[in-house]
Amino acid sequence: MAQEAQYTEDNIRSLEWDEHIRLRPGMYIGKLGDGKSPDDGIYILLKEILDNSIDEYVMGAGKTVEVKIADGQVMVRDFGRGIPLGKVVDVVSKINTGAKYDSKAFKKSVGLNGVGAKAVNALSTEFIVQAYRDGKTKRAKFSHGKLVEDDNIEESSQRKGTKITFRPDPDIFINYKFMLEYVEKMLWNYAYLNPGLTLYLNGEKFYSENGLKDLLQDNLDGNVLHDIIHLKADDIEVAITHAERMQGEQYYSFVNGQHTTQGGTHQNAFREGLVTVMRDFYGKNFDAADIRACVIGAVSLKVVEPVFESQTKTKLGSLEMAPGEVHVRTFVGNFLKEHLDNFLHRNAAVAEILLKKIQRAERERKDLQGIRKLARERAKKANLHNKKLRDCRTHLSDKKASAKGDRRLETTVFITEGDSASGSITKSRDVNTQAVFSLKGKPLNSYGLSKKVVYENEEFNLLQAALNIEDGLDELRYNNVVIATDADVDGMHIRLLLITFFLQFFPELVREGHLYILQTPLFRVRNKKVTRYCYTPEEKNTAIDELGPRPEITRFKGLGEISPDEFKHFIGKDIRLEPVMIGKDYTSGDLLEFYMGKNTPKRQEFIIENLRVEKNLEEELFN
Repeated sequence: MAQEAQYTEDNIRSLEWDEHIRLRPGMYIGKLGDGKSPDDGIYILLKEILDNSIDEYVMGAGKTVEVKIADGQVMVRDFGRGIPLGKVVDVVSKINTGAKYDSKAFKKSVGLNGVGAKAVNALSTEFIVQAYRDGKTKRAKFSHGKLVEDDNIEESSQRKGTKITFRPDPDIFINYKFMLEYVEKMLWNYAYLNPGLTLYLNGEKFYSENGLKDLLQDNLDGNVLHDIIHLKADDIEVAITHAERMQGEQYYSFVNGQHTTQGGTHQNAFREGLVTVMRDFYGKNFDAADIRACVIGAVSLKVVEPVFESQTKTKLGSLEMAPGEVHVRTFVGNFLKEHLDNFLHRNAAVAEILLKKIQRAERERKDLQGIRKLARERAKKANLHNKKLRDCRTHLSDKKASAKGDRRLETTVFITEGDSASGSITKSRDVNTQAVFSLKGKPLNSYGLSKKVVYENEEFNLLQAALNIEDGLDELRYNNVVIATDADVDGMHIRLLLITFFLQFFPELVREGHLYILQTPLFRVRNKKVTRYCYTPEEKNTAIDELGPRPEITRFKGLGEISPDEFKHFIGKDIRLEPVMIGKDYTSGDLLEFYMGKNTPKRQEFIIENLRVEKNLEEELFN
């Protein structure tokens, strides 16, 4: 019989506020990560500090926020009211201490639970807060949440406001690195939501005059059917247009300046209100999917004491605009019913364009109905009788996941080529959060093809079903979709074909930061005592120099050559993922046309100028 575990007074522990945050960081900032994903913890730390500065602007104090990021350290300086000097230490180190419990000081702010800055403090090796107010200043310095310097209040000629400097703890955020592209996107969102606010990142200016209209205009991926419809009223702003090519729905939603990437009650209300207005305006009970097809929309709502479904505030849970007041659905629906309906009556040309768009979506949906039904049946049968998908236990869209210990943001599916590679990853993976999808041969070049090919092509159909993205990303099963192919010419080709597939039919998967490339080592350099895995020829040469004379050198040509025991290192906590990103100066259509369209003199010229003969490439890698 197993010995019964002892349970005495000695088992009872009382943790300090900083100890609890460091012990359970996921409760406060979601996942950790190394900065390769936009929802990694280091960006949540930055956002928590920025939210406080934005709240100052919203309350009418300070029109400029400066951000500097260099060598893993972050500085945020605002010119708001400044933390009251006598409370500088308390507001960053005492849980449940802050002005945001006082609705008179912060009526419609993002952070309402007094945790954000404390979490940043506890999870940083260095955290410095300095407040400027009434010609005086107060500075305090912390390390891992512990106060190490507490300066006296001194005279100051600096403008009022608050400056916070922090360095995330590398023991918690392993090998972290800030990707400025993600930070820039964050700052642009703050600018769009706060017209008149100026933000700077390492000297680069972020400013918007037209709010959500600018947001849509700057993020359009291809041509649209009509000019952006921009509507505003107290506590709500929306912008709407429709893509020229047939695609699913695309939304940007915000509450009190917070980008709610997972939507919530306000986004659902916007989608429902859009359908209601269109049905009433045209006097026909169109299918909701046809009405919303191709829509590109943005909605921003101001709510008193918002309730979010997690500390990271990515999904709104509030049902009311304020405690005891009108329902969010009613508020958004009434706004659209008045303002959007008026717009359509005043703009007959746009109304006609939208009617034709709905009718086109209806025709295409009906044309695909039969083949979609057959494709779903094939996918269901294939999942039952083959091993293309080795699934994981936790899913991003699993409503019960939180009860199991919420690891949904860690969910990952590796798309591999062939049985050997998928076999190695399958044996090495974390079965709770990591799934494996095995391709059979090279995918089809899908550029320029219609959505019909997704259902007719077995590989595409099964991949779509595995991800559960047929009707958009609402039920996406994995937060990270990772292409894991060999580091050779064929592997690169397969990688390109898969990226083409996603950009052609599911661009929102790329746009919202879910698609990655798995980086695996090219070389193993070892002697009897030490083994080094090297991702570049330069790393290999350094390892040879450090390990001394005649170490054993192995070149991994394919993922199947890496043993399962070794693979654990490459898909575990030290996993290296490169995000697939589209620069702001390009559209997915432009990129696909150039790389995957008909051969043009421009592309021929590019290939010639960048040609690297395979023989020379092999010599570079091996030598």
